[in-house]
Amino acid sequence: MTTKMIIKKLDNEGRGITYLDDKILFVSNALPGEEVEVEITKDKKKYAEGYATSISNLNSMRVKPKCPFYDSCGGCNIMHIGIDSQEDYKLEKSKDILSKFAGVSSEIKLIKSNKDLYYRNKITLKVEDYKWGYYNLNTHSLCEIDNCLIVNNTINDILKIKDKFKIKDGTIIIRTNVDNEVLIDIYSENEVIVDNDLPDNIVGVVVNRKLVYGQDYFYDRIDDMTFKVSYNSFFQINNYIAGEIFKILRNNLKGDTLLDLYCGVGVMGLSVKDSFNKIYGIEKIENAILNAKENAKINNVDNAYFYVGDTDEVLSNIDEKFDTIIVDPPRSGLNKDTIDYLMDEEPNMIAYVSCDQFTLARDLKILTEKYYVSKLNVLDMFPNTYHVETVCILKRK
Repeated sequence: MTTKMIIKKLDNEGRGITYLDDKILFVSNALPGEEVEVEITKDKKKYAEGYATSISNLNSMRVKPKCPFYDSCGGCNIMHIGIDSQEDYKLEKSKDILSKFAGVSSEIKLIKSNKDLYYRNKITLKVEDYKWGYYNLNTHSLCEIDNCLIVNNTINDILKIKDKFKIKDGTIIIRTNVDNEVLIDIYSENEVIVDNDLPDNIVGVVVNRKLVYGQDYFYDRIDDMTFKVSYNSFFQINNYIAGEIFKILRNNLKGDTLLDLYCGVGVMGLSVKDSFNKIYGIEKIENAILNAKENAKINNVDNAYFYVGDTDEVLSNIDEKFDTIIVDPPRSGLNKDTIDYLMDEEPNMIAYVSCDQFTLARDLKILTEKYYVSKLNVLDMFPNTYHVETVCILKRK
């Protein structure tokens, strides 16, 4: 079914919004004020989804996407918007979400990425019938690619030699670091064959959590710090923006004892090593904690202590009063136990690093009963996508 209509505004995922028979319609690749013909792809009771098949009265924000796969690939979603307009959109939607769902009206500063292309140090691709790619937009149909404009070109070089990796189906995760070394992590239910003659910069290949080539880690750098990163450890995907997060934390956090929850390889806590007498980190992934302990040694930090396990269990064995707590949870946000802990512990400051503003707003609505928002920064960690990173500094009332 195709229908023609005017786009009213953008939603929080960068889709155009209009209405069809008094029902909201979300339109991919459409901008406010544009007249579009829409192919309906999903028609539910309360909403519908579609994509623009033809567009007239073009919005001035619109640019021609540089990626040849953009019309079908689901890897990016707002590359048809110029980068300056992307940043304006992200700032305004951040204000709207945090005001509407958390009642937070604090001034928000947006920090730009130094690159809008080739910024990612990690890519996750689906593999089907030996083909690598992203899923097509809103489907589970593969869009095969041989180049991705938002990842470091060292990763694109690996896509050009995929014949050295015989993978029938599954997932391949490719990471690179500032030295252009490559670490590859493959998951498949079928046999995977890895060529022994790989480029020198591929330092390791892991298949189904088993090391089959080289080593299962490498070292990366952010600002003046070096970090060991294992194949399955979390690490920020945009090194420049990670450095900007360091600056925010260093400029705002100071105290005696710091707790870093969801600490990963220790990046956030170690970044403020000179501002605290003691630093504690907790993380569920054992490899990440092993990395964090080594990262403390690498960066000459002798006052940091890292523990693997659930937060409640670990904290029951630590006899400390924390005056500052950093939380960097997954997209699902803080769980109830962590929220309760923060409300009961009442540290002087909380730094909440978030990759999802809806769960951030949900959690802030509770936390602001005892804390006020001292500083809010939105960072363009993910140019050409609707995602942002947010750093919120909370102080006890």
